[in-house]
Amino acid sequence: MEILAYVASAFIGISLGLTGGGGSILTVPVMVYLFGIDPLMATSYSLFVVGLTSLVGAYQNYKLGFIQMRTAFMFGLCSIVAVWLTRKLLIPIIPEHIFTTNHFVFTSHMFMMVLFAILMVAAAVSMIKGRKECESNVVPPSLNLPKMVLYGLGIGFTTGLLGAGGGFLLIPTLVVLMGLPMKEAIGTSLLIIALNSLIGFTADIGHFHMDWPLLLSVTGLAIMGVFAGGLLGARLNGGKLKIGFGWFVLVMGVFILLKELL
Repeated sequence: MEILAYVASAFIGISLGLTGGGGSILTVPVMVYLFGIDPLMATSYSLFVVGLTSLVGAYQNYKLGFIQMRTAFMFGLCSIVAVWLTRKLLIPIIPEHIFTTNHFVFTSHMFMMVLFAILMVAAAVSMIKGRKECESNVVPPSLNLPKMVLYGLGIGFTTGLLGAGGGFLLIPTLVVLMGLPMKEAIGTSLLIIALNSLIGFTADIGHFHMDWPLLLSVTGLAIMGVFAGGLLGARLNGGKLKIGFGWFVLVMGVFILLKELL
């Protein structure tokens, strides 16, 4: 099982390199079901893995000129605050047993994994549908500051609670709300995800005992997977890969829902 877990860790990075996003959605399930880590701890580990892996991808995009630093700062500031507060104040007070009805006990484990499964299904639908509706918006809209703050806080809360990067939420937001071209939206999204995740992880220091050898080995495999996926992606059809990966994530999300609730 441990060998399979490390192979899956590399696949997280490979899927990111191949499809340009969505791979981080696998990190928490890999940590929980293959490494046997508690879901709350797994969200913290995921922030670290996703943060460093996205930082590598952001650096590659920065060299190509695909990052809007001003937008990343403006949008990221709101989401970073939400991530940090969620990890520092909300996560530590989630009770082990949330409620009990008849003979059914709804635990924090079930709460986190059900929410994560819903996020996986939403991400899968986004990947399967594709981004044609976003790419058609070529006229930059006027900046709506209240909406930007609201979206930033919402994405930050999601990242902080579930430990997922939220690229499938960020990219359409940056294209539609901020008027970025698709390539710049992807690069800017990676930078925001990296900052959100790594700063969110710092809020966990002192709350959890970190298994650093495991955390660093998984992160290293994921980063190597990003480079391998990038090389493969140059030779394969990225659009079809994203749709195929979307169906895989959808199946996994439904499986987790059934496993936790039945």
